[in-house]
Amino acid sequence: MIIKSIYILVRAFYVLVDVLGVCGAILLACMLRRAAFPVGLREFFLDTSHPFYLVFMSWLVAVLFFNSLNKLYETHREFVEHHEISQVMKSIAWAVVLVLVFVYSIKIEGFPRSVFILMVVLTTVFLTMWRIVKRWCVDMLVANGYNNSNVVIVGAGKVGRMLASEIERRPRLGFRIVGFLDDMKTTADLDGRYKVIGRLSDLGAVVARNFVTKVFITIHPEGNVFHEMLEAAREHKVAVRVVPQAFDKASGEFFKYNIGFVPVIEYCDVGQNRRQFGKRVFDMIVSFLGIIVLAPVFVVIAVLIKFDSPGPVFYFADRYGCGGRLFKMWKFRSMVVGADKKREELKSKNEVDGPIFKIKQDPRVTHLGRFLRKYSFDELPQIFNVLAGQMSLVGPRPFIVAEVDQEDLKQLKRLQVRPGITGLWQVKGRNDLPFEQLIKWDTWYINNWSFTLDLEILFETIPVVLKGKGAY
Repeated sequence: MIIKSIYILVRAFYVLVDVLGVCGAILLACMLRRAAFPVGLREFFLDTSHPFYLVFMSWLVAVLFFNSLNKLYETHREFVEHHEISQVMKSIAWAVVLVLVFVYSIKIEGFPRSVFILMVVLTTVFLTMWRIVKRWCVDMLVANGYNNSNVVIVGAGKVGRMLASEIERRPRLGFRIVGFLDDMKTTADLDGRYKVIGRLSDLGAVVARNFVTKVFITIHPEGNVFHEMLEAAREHKVAVRVVPQAFDKASGEFFKYNIGFVPVIEYCDVGQNRRQFGKRVFDMIVSFLGIIVLAPVFVVIAVLIKFDSPGPVFYFADRYGCGGRLFKMWKFRSMVVGADKKREELKSKNEVDGPIFKIKQDPRVTHLGRFLRKYSFDELPQIFNVLAGQMSLVGPRPFIVAEVDQEDLKQLKRLQVRPGITGLWQVKGRNDLPFEQLIKWDTWYINNWSFTLDLEILFETIPVVLKGKGAY
């Protein structure tokens, strides 16, 4: 009862802030455009004789209605900020359509278009900004232990361990993993990171003993066992979440819909080409702006390279792009001239598995080059490759031609998309990742690509690069 009351109060607070945001946007829009009618919140919302009373009221009601429809008065920790912002924009767009239809239907004339446009823009800004602040506050509270939930993961296999790793990387979710349930594996199989605290049949007892509030099922046991687990969860009033079967092998996105009362999950990549076109447009805009913004940085780095060691400023490396097409990848030179010829001599000192060649203390790297590599400054010129369409901002990192020649057909799946300046490889551990894990992450990215995923990777790249971990 207390939890429900708190939920209602929080929801009411969210609505109140939106009301203040919309009212503030309307008032500021009218003041900035020096509207030729009475301006004031009392006139807008309480004076029914005001010529545009219905316009302002309909705008407020429409925005609140669509925000509620898009579940913006709830905080879903699993959703990233970008999802919430996109929902705000969707609500505003529908509100604009509804209000315009309403205004024309009842023939309200004389309302300044400039005021309406500014009102829409300011409403979007206010409602977006406060949600970013709210999300930051909630994430900080949850990361510090407020309102955390105990969770148990059913299945200690690859998918279960992958889920556990992703949960640990996102403290803002507020999930504490109490352990795994598995009939086949033991704690000894988990490298000491996690514990297997029971069998599938122990779910009810584990939930009660550890005050579990959510159960994640990552395996697909036979019908009777699965049914018994659902019954145990229902008895203890805990939520059950199921990872779709073979999600890491599926291409595209998952869609849930119903045929009658039967829920169906669809594995679908329809519209992938259309979305990839949008990815290319985004790459072009960001790379063009990036070149302008980073021009002074390029000049400074170029001068430092010239002072540090003899040789050209840029290094051009042959790489395979989308479809196996060769291109010249730009980099700031971080090694001595002729470094490629010395690679064979150092082959025995390679410190990473697979066909990739990396040495932590590579003698070919210049003094400045170590700094450039640690913080990935040497990769910045690849923004020219992005503008030219040879690379993307996000995607699998391009391997050296000799390295790709050694890959098997499964690994060549990486060549189905444009290579990227950054990718899952970078945010998951950079050069510290085993080669096989690197290939798995790249394959998962290709199979599950979305614009939201790209944005998430771009934002996660920033702290990873600043820490300089795993780069050499």
